[in-house]
Amino acid sequence: MASVLSYESLVHAVAGAVGSVTAMTVFFPLDTARLRLQVDEKRKSKTTHMVLLEIIKEEGLLAPYRGLFPVISSLCCSNFVYFYTFNSLKAVWVKGQRSTTGKDLVVGFVAGVVNVLLTTPLWVVNTRLKLQGAKFRNEDIVPTNYKGILDAFHQIIRDEGLSALWNGTFPSLLLVFNPAIQFMFYEGLKRQLLKKRMKLSSLDVFVIGAVAKAIATTVTYPLQTIQSILRFGRHRLNPENRTLGSLRNVLYLLHQRVRRFGIMGLYKGLEAKLLQTVLTAALMFLVYEKLTAATFTVMGLKSARRP
Repeated sequence: MASVLSYESLVHAVAGAVGSVTAMTVFFPLDTARLRLQVDEKRKSKTTHMVLLEIIKEEGLLAPYRGLFPVISSLCCSNFVYFYTFNSLKAVWVKGQRSTTGKDLVVGFVAGVVNVLLTTPLWVVNTRLKLQGAKFRNEDIVPTNYKGILDAFHQIIRDEGLSALWNGTFPSLLLVFNPAIQFMFYEGLKRQLLKKRMKLSSLDVFVIGAVAKAIATTVTYPLQTIQSILRFGRHRLNPENRTLGSLRNVLYLLHQRVRRFGIMGLYKGLEAKLLQTVLTAALMFLVYEKLTAATFTVMGLKSARRP
């Protein structure tokens, strides 16, 4: 219990949250481009920079930053939960022993499940707010009119029911493999480098963070596309397909995507996603490692994290 409620876990959680918020703020327009490519199926522009130029031309210079506050709020909460759970579980399980790739994967998976169940409503709301006011090519998308985060929660519960806040939970639970794979490769690469040197440089942390995220994103991207569609929840679907987030709907949407756009339709927006998520993850891990080390140094404590 002491390990779970430890000061060290809190430091890792705060550092992870600050790192993720910093990184997302810097690369936010890339995430906007990625989401448009995933949700707006009839958009013809395929490259990240062309989509961003279209958005700016049609919706204004600040349009790529639409929904920044709800995304940053959700990301802060989500990463705080993930980093806290990951480091607490690792401290309880490892207990002074050397960590292994298998343990990192299992701990990352459990931390991901906890994170998904607690924070999915925040991500549903921020996806809606981020796409509100967008000029879509797909006429099947139903527009929304939310005044803010609280109003979005109110309208979704009133019009779609409480369960709508957990739209996309099933693919999200499958996607816990994304951060689990990411942390597995990150921790593994870090251990390998630490065998050869006493301390990792900023460039080392940036590169291994980028590599770990690139692998995790490429493996899980088709499910991320379906997750975005389900979270948005504003497509006009057939009545039998209104129960969003079930295995049946995930398979249905995957099939429809492949039938209409081919296998590559599952990877629409991957360029923008890789560019955004790899750079974001790399910067996040850099800020996280530096902030954690600085905090422990200032407090005169030694981190219990094992290489």
